[in-house]
Amino acid sequence: METKIFSEMEIPEAATLLREKAVAFPTETVYGLGAPIFSSSLIAEIFRVKGRPADNPLIAHVSSLEECSRLGRDLPKAFFSLAEAFSPGPLTLVVRKGQSVPEIAVAGLDTIAIRMPDHRIARELIEAVGEPLVAPSANLSGRPSSTTAEHVLRDFNGNIGGVIDGGACSIGLESTVLDLVSFSSPTILRPGHITKEEIEAVLGENVEEYHSGPKGSPGMRYRHYAPDVPVYVFSDEEAFEGFLQRRENSLILSSRPKHSAHLALDACTLYSHLRMADEGEYNAVVIFCEKSASLALQNRLEKVCHDESCCH
Repeated sequence: METKIFSEMEIPEAATLLREKAVAFPTETVYGLGAPIFSSSLIAEIFRVKGRPADNPLIAHVSSLEECSRLGRDLPKAFFSLAEAFSPGPLTLVVRKGQSVPEIAVAGLDTIAIRMPDHRIARELIEAVGEPLVAPSANLSGRPSSTTAEHVLRDFNGNIGGVIDGGACSIGLESTVLDLVSFSSPTILRPGHITKEEIEAVLGENVEEYHSGPKGSPGMRYRHYAPDVPVYVFSDEEAFEGFLQRRENSLILSSRPKHSAHLALDACTLYSHLRMADEGEYNAVVIFCEKSASLALQNRLEKVCHDESCCH
């Protein structure tokens, strides 16, 4: 199969192909691997090419809030308040699933995760296809997410229909996932760019922190984002420096500006650097992350570690 590379001027052509094959596209968070939400066969193809477990639900991407009524039912007031405040943007809201949504898209659950991406190409593609798109991150399951079209091609060249090259993603980490219906109060299932405090300011009520990702949270049930080489994460600077003295050929990332000899640790470039570790002659990734770092970044670093003993 030839994987076509589309420019941002070729959205109509990409939309035509998307009715037959999976196509990757940029968002402000990471690249997504898209399929029309009402095409069970193409959704199954996404699970197959990613190697994604069938019990891991997908996020539905919309181009307008009007589309949400097709996907969810009994949408709570909080949904509209948050959508008005943060859509389009990196916030995914979990609500009750509408009857027309295929079971395969939600892994058989009674809920569906919905978001409107803050990226022109993504929204124009959805509009051109004529229905919402399910779109997990465009990477092999368990691997670092793709933040450029080049990353997508390294994982899927010859196995998907195409990719729209929209340049590098501006945020670089997946969206915040907020469940509005499964708990007694709104609960963050996956931290992201939009914070707990920002959500609470809109809702005027407490929002629960996630602890371990429940079954209904896309992208939280399995190990994710990891390169092939082991990753070691430190929040103690002395332990970090001591560990470096015993390691050679490691890719080193640090959130401290004074560690000028190391690559900068930040959300926007994390996945690119993790991919760099596999492409270079490195035998490990060693990361120093201050405890004041965002919850989203800390969450991704926890998942990158091969086991708990690698996080210090």
